[in-house]
Amino acid sequence: MRFSNFPLSTTKETPADAEVISHQLMLRAGLIKRIAAGIYTWMPLGLKVVRNVERVVREEMENAGAVELSMPVVQPAELWKESGRWEQYGPELCRLQDRHDRDFCLGPTHEEVITDLAKSEIRSYKRLPINYFQIQTKFRDEIRPRFGVMRSREFVMKDAYSFHIDQDSLEQTYWRMHEAYSTIFTRLGLNFRPVEADTGSIGGSHSHEFHMLADSGEDSIAFSTESDFAANVELAEALMPQAVAAEFETMTLFNTPDAKTIDALSKNHGIAPDSSLKTLFVEDAQGDLVALVLRGDQQLNEIKAEKISGISQPLRMAQESAVRTATGASFGSLGPVGLDVRIVVDRAASVLTNFVCGANEDGKHLKGVNWQRDIPKFEVADLRTVSAGDPSPCGTGHLEIKRGIEVGHIFQLGTKYSEAMGAEVLDQNGKSVPMSMGCYGIGITRIVAAAIEQNNDARGIIWPAAMAPFSVVLIPLGMDKSESVADATETLYGELRAQGVNVAMDDRKERPGVKFADCELIGVPLRVTIGERSLKEGMVEVQGRCDNEAEHIAIAAVRNYVLERVKAH
Repeated sequence: MRFSNFPLSTTKETPADAEVISHQLMLRAGLIKRIAAGIYTWMPLGLKVVRNVERVVREEMENAGAVELSMPVVQPAELWKESGRWEQYGPELCRLQDRHDRDFCLGPTHEEVITDLAKSEIRSYKRLPINYFQIQTKFRDEIRPRFGVMRSREFVMKDAYSFHIDQDSLEQTYWRMHEAYSTIFTRLGLNFRPVEADTGSIGGSHSHEFHMLADSGEDSIAFSTESDFAANVELAEALMPQAVAAEFETMTLFNTPDAKTIDALSKNHGIAPDSSLKTLFVEDAQGDLVALVLRGDQQLNEIKAEKISGISQPLRMAQESAVRTATGASFGSLGPVGLDVRIVVDRAASVLTNFVCGANEDGKHLKGVNWQRDIPKFEVADLRTVSAGDPSPCGTGHLEIKRGIEVGHIFQLGTKYSEAMGAEVLDQNGKSVPMSMGCYGIGITRIVAAAIEQNNDARGIIWPAAMAPFSVVLIPLGMDKSESVADATETLYGELRAQGVNVAMDDRKERPGVKFADCELIGVPLRVTIGERSLKEGMVEVQGRCDNEAEHIAIAAVRNYVLERVKAH
């Protein structure tokens, strides 16, 4: 590719609205152009990177036995109503009507469409298992699109769906996909970790997320210091701590008009947050109040809370007016003593003795409070988000917390969709049974942004070799004025192309400094500089994107040298 025919759209200025480095560099390098909030045009340079990611994903999906198809972006509401998700999915589902007032949506995912397809195509267990995949544009009406293509409304995703006669078959494909995903991210040169995860709105019984580790990640990942355990903090279990025996104090009331928060209670009254309780009120499935009680220094995990039997899904926090009616107090003075509602206590809070809590009287707290004696009726559950230093749920080591960017997610769906939509087959005994399903997603365009978050410096992007838009850029100096430079450049360019190398030639009429800066900004792994002065010595300069200095290579040997460098990556 000659840059004189290739529209580079680089800029020195950092866009003011770009918050994270990947968004900044994608705009500066001319990979994308914004057309609306969360919607981007992929420019030629960016699209080459996307296609490189797609190629690796497609190869490994086919290696894992998946077969490709293409499903429509626009989906009829009837299918979503059949699964029950038309009402459940929420405002992120972009709904529309055709000229006949029939309801449709822009597909954020394709469980309904593929299940309907399997229902009509597969009638016997003899055709199972099968794993369909596609690489396609999706749309989710994000309430707050941000971070460029990291959380955009329109994006490219690889989604796959497998169908099985039983759970054992599903397990086999699930772990085959787990292995395929690990191979994909390894081939792409990314630092990633698979972690246990919540199934979310997709549903199912078991899932893993694949995270690229980056400080800008939206998710927190918990790792054991001494084992392979890894999980999203939303799912990571907080183990029951050991209780410390202590003699019960007398429960007493004291005034706290200036302490409506745990921080204020600590600052103004010297109460350690880990010896106090906070009481939060949520609604159950019938709209009645439930009190959730945690240690003052710990945070409620809403994913865990909504999985407690009887709690509303999604979790609904109670209105202050309803809480006041039930307790006689406002937020900031609430506690579990004397409550006539269901009380669920976090494990860490349940082992405290002589603790401080709200008195259910405005401006007052209780101290010397103890379970059983003062609060006889309560349940204990895992309610909190784990913290660094907590014991690992696996029983080995302690937890470290790192930030991650989710780029892949695999699920064991079971029969959630097949039962709802009547997708059944005849088994070995001639009995009609619902098919078990798995689904497996990879964010193609999100990978591009996440890779930049992991691989950049002050000069620009540092692409892993498998993702780079070009493997090599030839930069001739004064090509329009020097016949020897032009001849040497054209010869090397032709030789590398003949060897299948993804090579570009920067033949633009620009100053050398501009060419070097653009080459570094767009992140090409290898640069070959050809100038008249070096040619007179029979040499050219070769420098890798991360090399501190250029190497001088004989012109007769440069082709093989470049081929070896490209092959090594």
